[in-house]
Amino acid sequence: MKRLGLILWLAAPARLLAQNAGRLTLSAGAGGDLSWTVVVILTLVTLLPAILISMTPFVRLLVVFHFLRQALGTQTAPSNQVLIGLSLFLTYFIMQPVGALMYQQAVVPYNQGHMDITQAITTASGPLENFMLHFTREQDLALFVEAAHVPRPRTATDLPMRVVIPAYIVSELQTGFQIGVVLFLPFLAIDLVVASITTSVGMMQLPPVVISTPLKLLVFVAAGGWHLLVGSLLHSFA
Repeated sequence: MKRLGLILWLAAPARLLAQNAGRLTLSAGAGGDLSWTVVVILTLVTLLPAILISMTPFVRLLVVFHFLRQALGTQTAPSNQVLIGLSLFLTYFIMQPVGALMYQQAVVPYNQGHMDITQAITTASGPLENFMLHFTREQDLALFVEAAHVPRPRTATDLPMRVVIPAYIVSELQTGFQIGVVLFLPFLAIDLVVASITTSVGMMQLPPVVISTPLKLLVFVAAGGWHLLVGSLLHSFA
């Protein structure tokens, strides 16, 4: 029931916008109202996944997993579908407390009639904004504050969402690339050692990747790489 209530609450802005559009086109009649409702709902359904992905840890997780695959030298294993699925479920795991807080503070009062849709959206954006600000670097916030010509706020919570969201995305990309560099270093060392050995013994016709890839996989599996990596990523959002 909570998930159903959250879905209905997310669809509420579409109903509000459709009603306003119907008032602006009085000559359209009932058919015009229905057309505007369908257009707005389809637009939100199209944009909602991209918006939610950009405002969650999905970006950092997927970037790190792709760097890991490149470092191991396995071009298609795990596949993109597996990496995206793992990133989605880890995103759900990390964001579940934030979603529960948004539900309790905004969806429940809205369903009980204690606040209108505008107040509910404003209240629900609070926990999400606090989550993003916690993992956003100050220099990225300053960059978008300057670009948007927004007055310098007293606190970060005074910043508008149009500044917080792109700054959060840039910070997540930067963090993901930093983790990717750290992942690459030990596997790069294995590649260099294998390449040096094969060259010194005169194995010029054998590509070093043929030997280094199994060695990297052996080291990764023996060290419990997936457990360590996922655990480190989860702790980075603690």
